[in-house]
This record gives sequence, structure tokens and C-alpha cells, in this order.
Amino acid sequence: MRIVTVGDNCMDVYLASGKAYPGGNPVNVAVYLKELGADSSYIGWVGNDQYGDQMIEAVQGKGVDTTFLAKKDGKTAVTHVELIDNDRRFGDYDEGVMAQFTLTDDELEFIHTHQLVHAGIWGHVEWYYPLFKQKGLLTAFDFSDQLEHGLVKTLPAFVDYSFFSYIKDDEYIRGFLKEVKKQGSRVAVATLGENGSIAYDGEQFYQCGVLEADVVDTMGAGDSFISGFIYGTLQGQSIQQCLTLGTKTAAKTIRYFGAW
Repeated sequence: MRIVTVGDNCMDVYLASGKAYPGGNPVNVAVYLKELGADSSYIGWVGNDQYGDQMIEAVQGKGVDTTFLAKKDGKTAVTHVELIDNDRRFGDYDEGVMAQFTLTDDELEFIHTHQLVHAGIWGHVEWYYPLFKQKGLLTAFDFSDQLEHGLVKTLPAFVDYSFFSYIKDDEYIRGFLKEVKKQGSRVAVATLGENGSIAYDGEQFYQCGVLEADVVDTMGAGDSFISGFIYGTLQGQSIQQCLTLGTKTAAKTIRYFGAW
């Protein structure tokens, strides 16, 4: 099982403690997939600063292939994080060198040696999705909580597994997921925080609740859910089983500080 994640990374800097943890949706997904047993690679840019060195060392330490994790002149992306009742709240985000991110021909060739490619809404990778599909890759994309973003209208045609973040199972999210499916996604999925998750495949809705866990920090919960779902999918599991595996993977993540 070979999966490549592409795009944004950042150091999550907790304002209260000053501690910094590596993160960013594609990075987190690659790490969690490796922990689940997949062969994962990550492609992105970091700055030539201390945070860049820390990011490279941490991702390599998890066994993720970083052949195309490049160091560029400038700053590594940083997100400032506050914890309010153990729930993470994002503050200022400095994109650093990732603001100019593009893929080289060598990187595109490398991506095409994988079964599935995953990226997120802040990663500057959306332009490449028609090419990924043309090359026969399975595709996943995290739209986060940006349900009104312009990409929601154009990208699902090239995304097999579209992921969103919302608050509860209601009429709005069900209608929304139906629209995403209609645009071309194979399965449209929404995580609902403490209300679990929901998926739609064009025929029916699937639901999964959350597992009881001692919440220390919710950072990375959505990303670990995505990893579990993708892993289950490539193993040939049913959508219901994929939701369950995503939920179990997320339950582990919220028991410690930082994404991983």
C-alpha cells in the first residue's frame, strides 16, 4: 500500500507553553498512515531555519519517505495554537516558504508511483488533481471546515474521497454531501467533532459515533480520522468499516499533546 501526501506543513506553536510540534494535514496523514502500516511519502517545502530542521527530523523519525521534502530559503510555516478546555483553537498562520509551493516533473513522476495521493485545502496542490486522475491515481482531499470555499464547486470532480469538517448530522450537511457526490466524488465524508462522522456514497448515508477517550488535545483528530478511512479503503473495507477505523485512529490522537 503506497500513499503519497503533498502540500502544506507547519509547526504548531502552543502559545501557553511555547512548545512547537510538527503538523499540517498532509504531514499528519502521512505519519498516521505509516503508523497504521502503510508505505507513505510526504512532499513539501520547509524553510532553512530551526523549525525546518525539526520538521525534517521528526517526519523522517516516523519512517515516512521524505525524498522530496525540500528545504528552501526562508521561514518554515507556523501556526499559533491556543488550548481552550483541551480543544485546540488556531490563531495566526504564517505560511512561510509554502506560499510559493509547486511540484517539479520529478516529483510528479514520483507521485505517479503511488496508489493514492492526498492533499488539503491550504496546500497549493489542487491544480494538479486533474493530472492525478488522468494518470489513474486514487485521490483524497481535505477541505477542512471550508464548506463555502470556491474549490468545493470545482475540485470534487477529480477527488475520489472528499473530506469535510462540520458540527452535527443535520439536513444541511446531508444535502451538502449529496452535492459533492453529484459533482464526481466516489464518497463524501464529514467529521462532526463530538457528534461522530457521516459519509455518503450516492446510495445511502453511513454514520459512526465517537469513542470514549480522555481528551488531552484535539490537535490532529481530523487528520488521523482521514488516515484511518483511507487505510481502510485501500484494504477493501466497507464504508462503515472505514468510518469505524477512522474513529478509532482519531481516539488515539486526542490522548496526547500535538498532532503526533
